[in-house]
Amino acid sequence: MVANFLIGLREGLEAALVVSILVAYLVKTSRRHLLPRVWAGVAVAVVVSLGFGALLTFGPKGLTFTAQEAIGGSLSIVAVALVTWMIFWMARTARSLSGELRGAVDRAADGKTWSLAIVALLAVGREGLETAIFLWAATSAAAGTTGSTVQPLLGALVGLAVAVALGYLIYRGAIKINLSRFFTWTGVFLIFVAAGVLSYGVHDLQEAGILPGLNTLAFDVSRAVPPTSWYGTVLKGVFNFSPATTVLEAVVWTAYVVPVLAVFLTKARRRAAAAPTGPAPKAATLTTRPAASQPVASGRN
Repeated sequence: MVANFLIGLREGLEAALVVSILVAYLVKTSRRHLLPRVWAGVAVAVVVSLGFGALLTFGPKGLTFTAQEAIGGSLSIVAVALVTWMIFWMARTARSLSGELRGAVDRAADGKTWSLAIVALLAVGREGLETAIFLWAATSAAAGTTGSTVQPLLGALVGLAVAVALGYLIYRGAIKINLSRFFTWTGVFLIFVAAGVLSYGVHDLQEAGILPGLNTLAFDVSRAVPPTSWYGTVLKGVFNFSPATTVLEAVVWTAYVVPVLAVFLTKARRRAAAAPTGPAPKAATLTTRPAASQPVASGRN
């Protein structure tokens, strides 16, 4: 539940920031009449994301066990690839996201009627599809132990709700968030979550007979960490930790975490060192003051 809450919070906040920036910029530049186009694009993105999530959830139900495991394992690996790209992309573009979106709005506003709706659809839809596939993978992994998807989905919904509230408060100027720091720390956490999803996906492919080594265990700590214990459930729900882990799962987990975490932290330190040292804004805010005011959002430290 905790992992899905963080996924929902992080991905939801990205989408909420995108919408807030689009809306705030249109208000600042006296183009409120274009807001319905933005909301139309957002609505379509939400519907598409929900439909994609439903397809992932109910699509494989009628298939054989082997087919379900093969699809589940493959999609888990795809989900890890997407979330890894998202972690690096958002950490890199947190400071420049506002400027990029404002440029896209200006170009779309001068184009055809539906251009601005497409900008909102693509910006929010990308986040929605990434969220759907990664939440599906994480929820499937958690349900493998508990047999229920209620708590993981509840955690994701709470995270999304908090993200929407934070996005609104940032838009209203009620709170400030250091985006660079937020996306760095959540990125580190999600790397470990993604590693667990990757390991679970490999296990699914082993059960489907696509990958070997299902019965070759690297370790089995089921007595020390019973899967039904509260701490075993927490470790499974947050990091997809399996007390009985195969050699291939352990190798894949390590081969993912070590280089990805090292590269991510190295890039984060370089961005921090290259950040302006003057009295720049320390947190992300949105404002609807006249166009001569400061940029809509900033993630500078």
